[in-house]
Amino acid sequence: MASAPTDAGPPTAQVTPAELDDCLRACAVHSGKLVGSLDPRRVALAEQLRKLLALWAVQEQPEPAPAGAGGLLRRGTRTTSPAIGNDLLDALLAVGNKALDCDYDDELNLTLLISDTVLTLRKNSRAGWRLRGRLLESTGRPEAAVEAYDRYLELTDDDGFGVRAKAAGLRVAQDRRAEMLALLRSTVPAAAGFTGRPATDTWADGLAAHADGDWDTARARLVGALLAMDRAEAPEQDFQEALGHYLDLATSAQVRPDAELIELIALFAEQRRNRMRGPVPDPTYGGVDWLSLGEFRNRIAGKSIALIANSGKVGTSSMGAEIDAYDLVVRFNSYKIDAAHTGRRTDIHATIHKHGFNWDKPVDTRLVFGGVSGDWKYSLRTRLVPGAQKHLGDESLRWPVRNIGRLGTDAWPAIPTSGFNMLWLLDFLDVSPTLDLVGFDFYESGAYRIDAAMKMPITSVHEYTSEKAWVMERAQNVSGMRISLR
Repeated sequence: MASAPTDAGPPTAQVTPAELDDCLRACAVHSGKLVGSLDPRRVALAEQLRKLLALWAVQEQPEPAPAGAGGLLRRGTRTTSPAIGNDLLDALLAVGNKALDCDYDDELNLTLLISDTVLTLRKNSRAGWRLRGRLLESTGRPEAAVEAYDRYLELTDDDGFGVRAKAAGLRVAQDRRAEMLALLRSTVPAAAGFTGRPATDTWADGLAAHADGDWDTARARLVGALLAMDRAEAPEQDFQEALGHYLDLATSAQVRPDAELIELIALFAEQRRNRMRGPVPDPTYGGVDWLSLGEFRNRIAGKSIALIANSGKVGTSSMGAEIDAYDLVVRFNSYKIDAAHTGRRTDIHATIHKHGFNWDKPVDTRLVFGGVSGDWKYSLRTRLVPGAQKHLGDESLRWPVRNIGRLGTDAWPAIPTSGFNMLWLLDFLDVSPTLDLVGFDFYESGAYRIDAAMKMPITSVHEYTSEKAWVMERAQNVSGMRISLR
């Protein structure tokens, strides 16, 4: 049963100036509130807050205060925030993203303060505008979210997070929403008489009339409440929940839905679908051929394979021609091409499902890895670019280390990287006469990625030391940049 609709006014994408010191103090206070929390999302937030506050403590070097009360007064009247370094900025953004994931009011307010602070200090921060858009979308302000997303898109050439599709989807959804409201106004003209009262009161009257079996009276009041919510610019989630409840009631009230109700349901479905995934060509997968485990084995059998790391040493390797000489070249996630060093070809793109870097780059085969089947399927629907791949790994290739190798957390506690999933799969199939790893130093030389991904941290959820040990136990030869497993 839907909750009663709310009446509210909208924040916008406009930034409210905020002080860095005030924001950091708010983070410190919030960190104390999370002590003992059992919610895994808040535990993750607490860890990011700990890292931020530790970094702040190291960087904070307060100037000695002049003697006397006058000195204390002058020290407390500073009105401008200090410049923010990249490390502190990244840590602050990490806190904002984890706070947004919590989806509680306190954390949403903290995210808003962080967003204001970051964009006050760095008005052209791409990550800041993306966080702003996500926050506005999460709090039910799609039009303002589009403003923030558009600002992000103006500042980046590589949209690996699917922001362009998200913004386009929100625009289409808002158009369908406007069409639904116009249809409701024209088919339920009596609703106009109930738009002047608070939406919550009118909605309650409509539910009471429906309970009494008087659908005509209920319909006018329920639609009047929806129109009042639109006029008051109530949060989008509240409006959608109320609209969905109205459609349920209308469907149950009509033995055979009339043409207007059918059209309304179709518009509702289209705007929900676009809000979730953005407009995409049909068919979603662009006529792709799905590969099962056995079919993938047959495609690589007898071929020499090079797996190219996204490491700093690859970017200066001068091995481009040697790499392109292999039968198959495998690259990972947010790989970057500099032909003289990395080679030109990418035959297989192995990527985690959580971002869309390089998904638009044409390849023969794309393997998308993910631990949760539902999340993996959702990412394929929303991120896959039709026509950018000829073959796509199916569910049997979704999570090789866990699902094929049956290596649970007892045997392999850390989350396997895309590189390790791919390497483990190729070693398991054992059909390639040459299996070489090029540039794999497990990020000792830093990351080498496309620009939009360089801000992404080398995540701590993976255990690179264990992966390196696994590789070296199986290495047949190690020579310079190359580790040969066959």
